[in-house]
Amino acid sequence: MHVAFAVFFVAITVVVVATVARRIGTSAPLLLVAVGAAYSLLPGVDPIHIDPDLILFGFLPPLLFAAASSTSLVDIGRDKRQILGLSILLVLFTAFGVALIAWKLLDVPFAAALALGAIVAPPDAVAATAIARRIGLPRRVVLILEGESLLNDATALSTVNIAKVLIGGATLTWYGVTWDVIVAAVGGVLIGYVAYRVIAEVRKHIQDTITSVALSFLTPWVAYLPAERIDASGVVAVVIAGLLLAHEAPLIQTAQSRVSERTNWASITFMLENTVFLLIGLQVYSIVDGITNSRLGATKVVLISLVVLVTVIALRPIYLAIWQFVNRFIDFEQPQLTRREALVASWAGMRGVVTIAAAFLLPENTPERDAIIFIALVVTVGTLLLQGFSLGWVAGRLGLHAPDPREDALQQAQLVQAAVTAGRSRLGEIMQEEDDLPEEIVRQLRQQGDRRANLVWERLGGGLQVETPTQTYRRLRMQMLQSERAKVLHMRDKGVMDHEVLDEAMRYLDVEESTIAVVEDRTQQVRRELLLTPESRTFECDHLEEAPVAVDPLTPEGCPDCAREGTVPVHLRLCLTCGNVGCCDSSVGLHADRHFRNTGHPVMRSFEPGEGWRWCYVDKRLG
Repeated sequence: MHVAFAVFFVAITVVVVATVARRIGTSAPLLLVAVGAAYSLLPGVDPIHIDPDLILFGFLPPLLFAAASSTSLVDIGRDKRQILGLSILLVLFTAFGVALIAWKLLDVPFAAALALGAIVAPPDAVAATAIARRIGLPRRVVLILEGESLLNDATALSTVNIAKVLIGGATLTWYGVTWDVIVAAVGGVLIGYVAYRVIAEVRKHIQDTITSVALSFLTPWVAYLPAERIDASGVVAVVIAGLLLAHEAPLIQTAQSRVSERTNWASITFMLENTVFLLIGLQVYSIVDGITNSRLGATKVVLISLVVLVTVIALRPIYLAIWQFVNRFIDFEQPQLTRREALVASWAGMRGVVTIAAAFLLPENTPERDAIIFIALVVTVGTLLLQGFSLGWVAGRLGLHAPDPREDALQQAQLVQAAVTAGRSRLGEIMQEEDDLPEEIVRQLRQQGDRRANLVWERLGGGLQVETPTQTYRRLRMQMLQSERAKVLHMRDKGVMDHEVLDEAMRYLDVEESTIAVVEDRTQQVRRELLLTPESRTFECDHLEEAPVAVDPLTPEGCPDCAREGTVPVHLRLCLTCGNVGCCDSSVGLHADRHFRNTGHPVMRSFEPGEGWRWCYVDKRLG
């Protein structure tokens, strides 16, 4: 009963505090730490001790797996130099830098000081992802921070293990340490790859959605436990398995299982991530109480903790400055971080629960163990407060922000258009193979593809006051769905239908309505401002490179074909060859597309106020 109440207390606190944080616009992780600390300090509350194995074996594998599953393997490969530099070299740089400070201030053997340095060295995956995404950092910076936090725990925990051996009095040789590191790294990669192959092979034979999702819940430990059993890195194993399985998911999973898995993992990750920060706060009293018996005295330990906190914060920008300077003289294909990106990354060093858990893993005979645990707490809470609350301000002062949804809309338009074109080509091949295909079915399939393409193109007309055909479809269909649902509920209340039949009908309605709602929300995110093609996507075809930026329109007042035919113009387009003005493919007349088919003029430009993007009909590219 006591355990059940504790679990309920933690769960309800996480839900309530996270909801309040969202309402007041503050960070849920930071507020949860504060709530947990306040509760632990209440009179009459027994000291709360969290088993570190609960964190390392219960929380860490699923959180790492979830983070890895939502990270692009391609993007990780593109920035692997930056990620490896942060997750390995920076961790070691910080560990030894802190060790030198702590060695003198704490007056402990260097092994204990090194253990402290390794404990406080790695930024936390949960903290980095939760805060970086909330405040809206550039996508590449978030990716690098995520990649760093996925792998740096392995470096830190391996260093802690080496320090623990030294604390126990054993003698290590350089080749022994090298061998242990190789086993940890290579063994973790191999175990992770084997786990990926096993799970992937099993998934190929699973069509049931529930079983597939249940298997994904087991996957983190399928990789983590065997790796830890052979003294390899369970962290690396989980990350490798998660990255590879996510990359191959479209090929080895059904669409239903992928959708269900994303939804279920989002809920689990929400609970685990926020519980982690609450647990950090709940440890405050027991950790603070531990330093009262230190030979150094509470005051001195607090001062040393603050010195270590400053050291941890300062070493990160120092390392990044050195790293950026060295990279200037090395010819790498991968682009390095810009100066502004490096500055904001240097301030994104929030520590988390792994730091606390690693501190509690130190053996009881570790010199000044209680002081080391307290220092780990101060560094964790200090970085969360100082850097977590100010990271958004720093990014704003540097002019860095989240990806512009308008640029995403432009790229998505190109992507969806290319996909629809590929689908049309396949349909054409099928029509040649099967002569007896019903014309009505072919027409409906083409209309469905057109609707998808028109949907993303219509997002680009931010200032348009006319309701587009797709918007009309969504508005009318939502009203129809409300009536359909009301009828189903009426039949349910009358009791004339079986529950299973009613439930299946409701699921179909819910899926369609949720899809329309997601589309509408995404459309609203595209701000009504200047739409320009991202520079990285400019001049990717000869037609765009040769076309002028603008020409004089033949009919500045609008689309002459719409005026002649009596149709409503939607999203005007300007031909950059002859100056013809026509409406886009989401309109009734399709006049811009018709103009291209009649003339072959390859490039048009948006003729909507405040838009500056262009489109090549031939190569299907933005520019």
